[in-house]
Amino acid sequence: MTLLILGVILWSAAHLFKRVAPGARAALGDRGKGLIAFLLLLSVVLMVIGYRGAEFRPVYTPIPGMGHLNNLLMLVSVFLFGVGGTKGTLYTRMRHPMLVGTLIWSAAHLLVNGDLASLILFGGIAVWALAEIALINRTPWNRPLQGRGPKGDAMNLAGTVLLYALIAGVHIWTGHNPFTGTYG
Repeated sequence: MTLLILGVILWSAAHLFKRVAPGARAALGDRGKGLIAFLLLLSVVLMVIGYRGAEFRPVYTPIPGMGHLNNLLMLVSVFLFGVGGTKGTLYTRMRHPMLVGTLIWSAAHLLVNGDLASLILFGGIAVWALAEIALINRTPWNRPLQGRGPKGDAMNLAGTVLLYALIAGVHIWTGHNPFTGTYG
């Protein structure tokens, strides 16, 4: 559990560094990008190893059948992750599509996982996303005037379906079929 907690803390600290200490981040210059990328990669490794190695300690029992809602929420989440990259319709209307997608991802996983490690991982990432949104909202936002519109949405939808299939395949490969409706 220690590695998982360290991973979530490192993930949050590396992401929040730019917002909390902009002067220190700017002083690092270009090499700071490499350092942050390394810390983020290390945080993901720690979270994966920590989560997979954590002892199962139940905290609550998920409602049976929530896997279907999880799947729907994951489609929405993956779509929101792509909004900034494909610059579709939501690009000009939504300030934090990736962070909102992260919150939906976290909530979806907490619907189907009621153990302590899941609360630490998914709850911790949700707390980071909320903090990031709050910090970003303290700065002015220049709304993008235009995106690609429906063309961007179509590209994002195609990418969403492909990425969702890949994510589902990895879950099935690791023994967690997301299409059973109930996990356990």
